Amino acid sequence: MTWRLAALATTVGVMVLLIWALTPGSYYWPGWIWLGLLIPFAVVKSVRMGLRVPGRRALGVQFWVSAVVLGVLIWVWLMAGAGYPWPLWPLLGLVLALVTHALLFPPRAGAREKELAERVGALTQSRRSVLEIQELELRRVERDLHDGAQARLVSLGISLGLAEKMMEADPAQAKRLLTDARTSAGAALSDLRSLVRGIHPPVLADRGLEGAIRALIVTVPTPVEVTVDLPPGGLADPLESAVYFAVAESIANVVKHSQARHAWIRIEHTAETLCVVIGDDGCGGADPERGTGLSGVANRLAAFDGTLSVVSPHGGPTVLRVEVPCEQSSQKT
Repeated sequence: MTWRLAALATTVGVMVLLIWALTPGSYYWPGWIWLGLLIPFAVVKSVRMGLRVPGRRALGVQFWVSAVVLGVLIWVWLMAGAGYPWPLWPLLGLVLALVTHALLFPPRAGAREKELAERVGALTQSRRSVLEIQELELRRVERDLHDGAQARLVSLGISLGLAEKMMEADPAQAKRLLTDARTSAGAALSDLRSLVRGIHPPVLADRGLEGAIRALIVTVPTPVEVTVDLPPGGLADPLESAVYFAVAESIANVVKHSQARHAWIRIEHTAETLCVVIGDDGCGGADPERGTGLSGVANRLAAFDGTLSVVSPHGGPTVLRVEVPCEQSSQKT
């Protein structure tokens, strides 16, 4: 939704500039329009930046909002002819307000310890969830092995034993049994490959995360735009696998529920964070609380201190944002 508002504001600003350009000699009044268009975005951005200040969020918000206010005053001063430098007086007041805030409300003793304790509690809970997921996954693997590959291998052994006994007495029947055995062997191999893909897809080892995602969307009926920017050394294998399954689950939800005509996957990184955005232009209404798919993704990411946020109003679009701390892995050979 933010990018739509930005696009609308940019369109209005450009139209205003064109109107001004078609009236030569007129006062540069579009500056006031641009000021009104930029203030909401600047305020939202300043509040977000302030909330990222660890331990001093209120002071951080005040600082960045004050910077926006000062920028607006300087803009007004310039538009008014840049005469007497009156913005210096509001600047002095803003600085005094910040200093007063910092002195009257110093960091509370133990705030850092409390924050760390809350963080440890959250990580403990996430680890517990991951262990439960691993237990369920182990049971699934055991069940799949018992009902799938193991049953086929038992059938294979029986067929080979009967074929061995009938080789001389009934060669035709023995040949049929050997054919059945070959079919069972192929089916067992297929089951084992499917089982391995559910644990760690081989395509990740062969092609890396970007190649695996592009291979994933080949069979997706919805057009998906993929943009990937990974650290030069790639990601650690467990994190790479978690991100891959998060993308796979999200794209599966797009196909099943969204009725979208277009989807996109954007992966980018900073020095410390990997950000994955999966979006679609479908009907919206996605809710992690109403199913196990997205909640499972959130639990998987929590093991890496990652977060999953979902914005999906009814009518769309749906945007999933995954953020996980990442460190560059060693170069893979």
